[in-house]
Amino acid sequence: MSTVAVRISPRSATVLAVASVAGLMMLCWPLLLRAGTGERVDPPFLFLGLLPVVIAVVLAELNEGGLDPRVLAVLGVLSAANAILRGISPGTAGVELTFFLLILGGRVFGPGFGFVLGCTSLFASALMTAGVGPWLPYQMLCSAWIGMGAGLLPRRLTGRAEIALLAGYAVLASYAYGLLMNLSGWPFVAGIAVAGHEGSLSYVPGADLVDNLHRFLVYTLLTSTASWDTMRAITTAVAIVLLGPAILATLRRAARRATVTGAVRAG
Repeated sequence: MSTVAVRISPRSATVLAVASVAGLMMLCWPLLLRAGTGERVDPPFLFLGLLPVVIAVVLAELNEGGLDPRVLAVLGVLSAANAILRGISPGTAGVELTFFLLILGGRVFGPGFGFVLGCTSLFASALMTAGVGPWLPYQMLCSAWIGMGAGLLPRRLTGRAEIALLAGYAVLASYAYGLLMNLSGWPFVAGIAVAGHEGSLSYVPGADLVDNLHRFLVYTLLTSTASWDTMRAITTAVAIVLLGPAILATLRRAARRATVTGAVRAG
C-alpha cells in the first residue's frame, strides 16, 4: 500500500494546477507569440525570474501543514541519493539514472511528495555538478511533474503489473522530459542545421504555429528523441524492472514508519 506523505488540500491542488499551467505557458510561449517576421526573440528573462517564484509558492503551499520530521528525513535521503545518481550518470550518451528513484518515491509517498522530490533532487544535483544555470528552473519543474505524475498513477496495481506500469510511465516521462527541455531552449538557438535534413530547423518569429511546431518536432526527433531520450527511457525502465521491487518494498517500510497514524479506541 502507498502512503501519501505530503497531503494535498483542495487549495493546494488549485495552486499546483495553476502553477503547472503557468509553467507550461512559460515553455510554450514562443509557439504562441505573434511577432513580426524577422524580428528577434530574446530569452524570457522575466519568465526565468518568475519560474523559481512559482515553484517556491507551490512548495510552500504543499508544506503549509508542516512535514513530519521523519518524512522530511526521507525526502532528504532520496534527494541526496538522486543527486548522487545524477552525478555518476550525467546523461552521457543518454544513460541517466535520475528519474527511476524519483518515480518510485512519487509512487510510494504520493503526488505532493513526488513534486517536492523532483524539485529538491534537481536542485541538489545542480549544486553538486555545477549545473546551475537558466535551464535549472525548467529542469526542476519538469522533474517535479514526473514525480507528481508517478504519484497519480492507479494505486490498485501490485506486483508485476505495478512494475510494468511504472516502467511504461518511465518511458513516456523520459520522452516528455526531453521534449519539454528542448522546447525551453530551441527558440533561442540560431541557424539550426541537422545532417540529412534540408533547410533550417530554427524557430521563426511570426511564422505560423503549425510551421514552427513542425520544425520543433523534427528538430527534437533528429537531435534528441531518437538518441538521448531513447537511451534515458531504456535506462530508467530497466532500472525500475531490475531494482524496482526491492526499492519499493524498502520505501514502503520507511513510509509506514515515517507517517504518523492514530487509532481511536472505544471507551
